[in-house]
This record gives sequence, structure tokens and C-alpha cells, in this order.
Amino acid sequence: MMHKIEQYKKLFSHFDENGDGKISPQELQLCLAFMGGELSEEEAESAVESMDSDGDGLLEVEDFVRLMDGAGNEEKAKELKEAFRMYEMDGSGSITPKSLKRMLKKLGESMSMDECKMMIATYDINGDGVLNFEEFKLMMA
Repeated sequence: MMHKIEQYKKLFSHFDENGDGKISPQELQLCLAFMGGELSEEEAESAVESMDSDGDGLLEVEDFVRLMDGAGNEEKAKELKEAFRMYEMDGSGSITPKSLKRMLKKLGESMSMDECKMMIATYDINGDGVLNFEEFKLMMA
């Protein structure tokens, strides 16, 4: 965990071109471009605005770390939602033993229906025999 924060701090100082300990929306745009992302001028300004703890229109290192940490979580949540949709059956909002078996087969894993039921039972908190999105997130963690 600490390692990631140190990396964000290094990144911060790399893009804090004038060395004032703050990153402007323009510097944030450069930083994200460097990381393969893309941010319009407006998006950069609103990102800075939303994370700016002292209201000076610039990000301090703590603000930047919070922003970067949150961006990773958002991306991860999006990926999990997409994965969940692949496993769920017919937009039902849950993963059934049958849909789990079907998806695992597509991935080259062969499991019996009983094994799929057991796998679901392990993470099935409410005991309804299927996985909802929250239970799926636990399984993938």
C-alpha cells in the first residue's frame, strides 16, 4: 500500500514543473497523458476542483494521491461490472451455477454443476444460491 503512495508522490514531483509543491490543471493533463490517459482542459479543471483541499485551484501532493488512488478504484469497479455482466445469466442481475459453468467453459475451465454450486455457496452471503454484484466483488477480491 505504502509503495503505491510513494509512486504517486514521485509522479507528483515529476509533473510539478515549477517545484511549488502544487499541480495545476495543465500539469495534471500532462501527467495523465504520460500515463496513457486523456483529460480535456475542462475535465482536468473539474478534477482539480473536486480534490482541491484548500481552494487555491491547485492540487497539493495529498490531493493528488487521493485523486490517483480514487481513479484506480473507479477503473477497477468498471472492470468488475463488465466481468460480472459476462458471468450473469440473461441480465438477471445475478450469477447462477449454470451461468458460472457456461462462462468457465468459455475460459477453458471445466467444472461440474456441483462444483459451481459449491463455488457460489462460498461467497453467497444471503444464501439465495446465486451471486449478486456485491458477492461477486468479494469473490474477485
